[in-house]
Amino acid sequence: MCGIVTAISTADIVPVLLEGLRKLEYRGYDSAGLAIVSNGRLARLRAAGRVAELAALAEREHASARIGIAHTRWATHGVPSERNAHPHISGGLAVVHNGIIENFEAIKSALQARGYVFESDTDTEAIAHLIHSKLAAGADLFEAVRLATNELHGAYAIAVLAEAEPERAVVARSGAPLLLGVGEHGMYAASDTAALLQVTRQVIYLEDGDVAELRLASHRIVRPDGSSVEREIHLSSLSADAVELGQFRHYMQKEIFEQPQALAQTLEIITGGGSVAPQLFGARALEVLGGVQRVLVLACGTSYHAGLVARYWLESVAKVPCSVEIASEYRYRDSVPDPDTLVVVISQSGETADTLAALKHAIAQGMQRTLAICNVPESAIVREASLRFITRAGPEIGVASTKAFTTQLAALALLTLTLAKLAGRLPEEQEARHLQNLRHLPVAVQKVLELEPEIERWAQRFAAKQHALFLGRGRHWPIAMEGALKLKEISYIHAEAYAAGELKHGPLALVDRDMPVIAVAPADELLEKLKSNLQEVRARGGELYVFADAGSEIPESEGVHILHMPEHYGMLSPVLHVVPLQLLSYHAALVKGTDVDKPRNLAKSVTVE
Repeated sequence: MCGIVTAISTADIVPVLLEGLRKLEYRGYDSAGLAIVSNGRLARLRAAGRVAELAALAEREHASARIGIAHTRWATHGVPSERNAHPHISGGLAVVHNGIIENFEAIKSALQARGYVFESDTDTEAIAHLIHSKLAAGADLFEAVRLATNELHGAYAIAVLAEAEPERAVVARSGAPLLLGVGEHGMYAASDTAALLQVTRQVIYLEDGDVAELRLASHRIVRPDGSSVEREIHLSSLSADAVELGQFRHYMQKEIFEQPQALAQTLEIITGGGSVAPQLFGARALEVLGGVQRVLVLACGTSYHAGLVARYWLESVAKVPCSVEIASEYRYRDSVPDPDTLVVVISQSGETADTLAALKHAIAQGMQRTLAICNVPESAIVREASLRFITRAGPEIGVASTKAFTTQLAALALLTLTLAKLAGRLPEEQEARHLQNLRHLPVAVQKVLELEPEIERWAQRFAAKQHALFLGRGRHWPIAMEGALKLKEISYIHAEAYAAGELKHGPLALVDRDMPVIAVAPADELLEKLKSNLQEVRARGGELYVFADAGSEIPESEGVHILHMPEHYGMLSPVLHVVPLQLLSYHAALVKGTDVDKPRNLAKSVTVE
């Protein structure tokens, strides 16, 4: 969960490296560093903390070069410190690394026995010394990296620079994202396209096992056995403006307000059609989706909550049994494979290590019907799955996911309707009604966003709170879970979510005047049950904050605060109800003064287990 930038150019690359790190800082921000070869000498700069600290150091040192590698870190091995910051050096060699090397202790022991001295607590330093040992045995830089990566177990994306070979850099990847950039004035590599938009939109997506050499006007790629391979150059659809803040204070705020547009783009595929079709999910969709008897959703974090909402939809509308599992748990338990089960994996980045591993585990178990719902078209998860649905949310920079979640829900709603239709359980009039609601969804979300001033006033009350309970019922229970997660992530207020019926089975013991209770209260078939649960809270002196549909008829009173949603939205109500919870968390974090886009201890793309 770190960010890598590499550059070789006719011009000074230090500004390119630093700007690239700024764009990747959402991936890790406890330390940063760079290595350059200038005037025949390898130089390294490292700083604990944010990229701004490294930039200030680079300015003081007047750093300048035409080749270099850079890194922003989210700690896995070793505490955040300058000592553990990348790049790591062995002789005249510098390495940056994203991922986890599972056999680094064995490699370290073998290298120590040969006289190598380790100065950090990281697994990355073992890579540097291992490559150096290959150089010492007579290999050139490119071959040394290839030989070394064949000995690594785990996930890695690496970039390597050598003082003795200043005309090239070498990069490699397996299980962690890395792409090349083909520019007018040089060659580049990075963990994410956003880091390279400043210099090029032409990118090459590396495959697992690829090792690539970057020279000023050329590149070459080989497989682990040394055989050459060609990779297609793609023109990225991203623009530099897409990753700029514009009028907004934070990326999270920007991305919350981009949700109407993101939903419209994601649902554009059904704008002109009168029906859903399997082909929404790929050319092989009819073959893969036909005869599906069950659905298994695998995901982590916010994407897991999207899967939980989909379970209610799939079972009530499509009448297809659905189970939802945390990806990191699924792959490590004994499960019963079923070849007629559709395995749905959900990930914003498409590089989530646990989800990718769970997908591969399911396939190895003989479950070949697979679908990826993802926001990044060329990601590892998309390439691994049989079918894919690309949510068109655009780049999501804020660590706390917002527009990725609502577009995932839109994709899952389309999957629900598609499976229902294939099973003969979607009458034409019902299909038309659902499609109309989906087309109107961006407008409905825009109306919810207009409630921000009232939500901002609510948030003022939360700044002094230490804990909060979130309640929901039915398909809105996962929305309560998502609201609690958002509040925890960015405001550091401890929050838990419960199915409201569970309140009296334990959590009610926590309720008092200092424990605010946030309830999601749509005007659906479970509303009266929910009202009874809210009475239980008021009877214990708890303060209620209720997000209620217009027809909910929950009166406002002392200790009961009501925010009225613009309209009830039936099956798609979870999409609307999550938006004010996102805004509540955002504004509570503003009042508390936390770093909204870069919450402590977290990173955006979780590319390690």
